Amino acid sequence: MGKDKKEQEPVFLRKKITLLRAFSLLIGSMIGSGIFISPKGVLKNSGSVGLSLVVWFACGVLSMFGALCYAELGTRITKSGGHYIYILETLGRLPSFLFLWAEFFAIRPANSAVISLAFGSYMLEPFFAPCAPPVPAVKLVSLLGYYMILALNSWSVTWSGQLQTALSVVKLLALALIIVPGMMLLAQGHTENFEDAFDRQSLVLDKLPLAFYAGMFAYSGWFQTSFVREELVRPERNIPLAVIVSVITVIVGYMLTNVSYYTVLETQDVLASPAVAVSFAQQAFKSLTSVIPILVSLSCFGTMNGGIFTFSRTLFVASREGQWPPLFSMIHIRRHTPLPAVMLMFPLVTTMVCIGDIYHLLNFFSFSRWLFIGLATLGLIVHRYRHPELQSPFKVPLFIPISFTIICLFTVAMSFYSDPVNISIGCTIVLSGFPVYYLIIHKQMSDCFRSPLYYLTHKLQLLLEVVQQEIKTY
Repeated sequence: MGKDKKEQEPVFLRKKITLLRAFSLLIGSMIGSGIFISPKGVLKNSGSVGLSLVVWFACGVLSMFGALCYAELGTRITKSGGHYIYILETLGRLPSFLFLWAEFFAIRPANSAVISLAFGSYMLEPFFAPCAPPVPAVKLVSLLGYYMILALNSWSVTWSGQLQTALSVVKLLALALIIVPGMMLLAQGHTENFEDAFDRQSLVLDKLPLAFYAGMFAYSGWFQTSFVREELVRPERNIPLAVIVSVITVIVGYMLTNVSYYTVLETQDVLASPAVAVSFAQQAFKSLTSVIPILVSLSCFGTMNGGIFTFSRTLFVASREGQWPPLFSMIHIRRHTPLPAVMLMFPLVTTMVCIGDIYHLLNFFSFSRWLFIGLATLGLIVHRYRHPELQSPFKVPLFIPISFTIICLFTVAMSFYSDPVNISIGCTIVLSGFPVYYLIIHKQMSDCFRSPLYYLTHKLQLLLEVVQQEIKTY
């Protein structure tokens, strides 16, 4: 009886994301593997302790600028889809498709693979210490964790939201266990690692964009509420409130965490450590040596959950806008989840986890991500100019989107000099979307391709028990 009643309910994505869940989504997406991986990348590419802390703070301010721009875009544009829908609505169909192409084939799989590998590495750390865990075992555990999150997001929006809230508490606890011992040692006068903090001899300005990429990777996630705008309760109020509170919380937490790292660990220790948080625990709080890796792995687990939850909405919206196969704008008739869109990331992430290396993947996807984020905030400026009549309930000063856009595009341009190989690969993937757009999206698909696609869509629709959304939510 209950099952029949559920099947009779209209099929659409319901507004189940409250302010608390929005805050948890942002905190849970930002505090992931980054703060436990990126300190090494920031220090290596900045050259000194002092400059690395400056980079961390600058990345936090830049993230706040971006988050404020996206908060205004989220109150102006009422559709879900994040970067994709903002570029589509402000700059047009070609740039939005190029983003979608790069996001699906490069940005999101590489990002998910980085976080999954960090999850597997930290989860196995206590069982193999003091040796490094075997690479095949790390990759196997990474994939198992990712598949568990895929299954959860396919099953229930409510459950994935509740998991995100719980894991956000775990993330803050993990940071607190690093911050408190570090601050206690600092208060006792352990400042020797901060002497000559701005050592000019080790300064590497040409690598600075890569330091920013590593830092911005740790903060990435401030845009996640824009992907689920249609599922937010009172989005005009909750989007700005959630992003401001969460970004400030993360900036303070990250700065204190890095100061704690440098209080306990010398520069060479940070650079030599495959897991900075574990090295910290081994020297500062040995009783927590086995606890920290587990907390960090759970932190990565939450970031994976947030990433799958939001990216599936991008594919859902792109399909609804006619730039992705129609199957992916369908929703499960009982679970009310975008099941096909959730499942689509399975093959690419599996491939990247099997062949990828964390730091190469980091530079590989960062180029494309920050290029399109810069274009999205450029779109905010364009949208203001084209639609001066729109009265947005939240509006940022014009210098914020202008400065954020310039910094993003400048950093992207500089990265060609810093890491030409990986950046060139990322650029090639973006450009490869041009012929696909003009051959498949811009021109009408011929009947010889359309008929098999419709047949396949129909069969998969029956197999997965999915239908098109029945109620307009934007």
